[in-house]
Amino acid sequence: MENNLYLYLLQLGDNALILGQRLCEWTGVAAELEIDLALSNIALDLLGQSNQWYEYAAEIKGENSSPDTLAFFREAHEFRNVQLVELPNGNFADTIIRSVIFDTFHQLLYEELTRSSDARIGSIAARAIKEINYHIRYSRNWTLRLGDGTQESHKKAQNALGRIWDYAFEALTPGPIDRWAFKNGIGPDLDALRPVWLNRMEKLFEQATLEIPAPGFIDRKGKSEGIHTEHLGYILAEMQSLQRTHPGLEW
Repeated sequence: MENNLYLYLLQLGDNALILGQRLCEWTGVAAELEIDLALSNIALDLLGQSNQWYEYAAEIKGENSSPDTLAFFREAHEFRNVQLVELPNGNFADTIIRSVIFDTFHQLLYEELTRSSDARIGSIAARAIKEINYHIRYSRNWTLRLGDGTQESHKKAQNALGRIWDYAFEALTPGPIDRWAFKNGIGPDLDALRPVWLNRMEKLFEQATLEIPAPGFIDRKGKSEGIHTEHLGYILAEMQSLQRTHPGLEW
């Protein structure tokens, strides 16, 4: 049980960490100061969430583990995030479409996790849901502005959706750890969440005048088997280099 719980916590923490790291890349380079600050704050929220999941996971693993060792000293194949969150930022439309797909899932997931049979998971989720509700408002509003905006913004948003949509379904496809979590009342039934998520996506993209591409499903195995895109290695190389060069370094 402990090993399964550990892996489930890694899924939660890794998703937040890798997307947070991606969004950090916008700091100082966004087109507007307001966008720069918003994306930076969302990134900080996600990094804070990942730290809480890692603290719990480290306690279960023992062996002098800590949030830092889990973040900085695991190899790519040991990460259990979905491939969606490791995709490059691209242009602003790419970032927003990636975010709204993930944020919609994240909100549904954490709403269910607040009722987890594991009191600590429920507590972490209850605190984080307030942040996630802001994340989804931000990404939804920008999806509508881009999709139903100018001809150029619509084109970029539609192209982004075309590139990213096939990565959307991994988060809602239960793997062995998700099934274990549901069986034990720790996590939700992803099969039940999937049509709810898809309905929200369809309504949003219809409002944004964006067309969901077909077929929209590839069986990806980032969270289940640690199989990732080439992009994750570059993220980890940048994120982990300082701690690997100077282990234990503190500010």
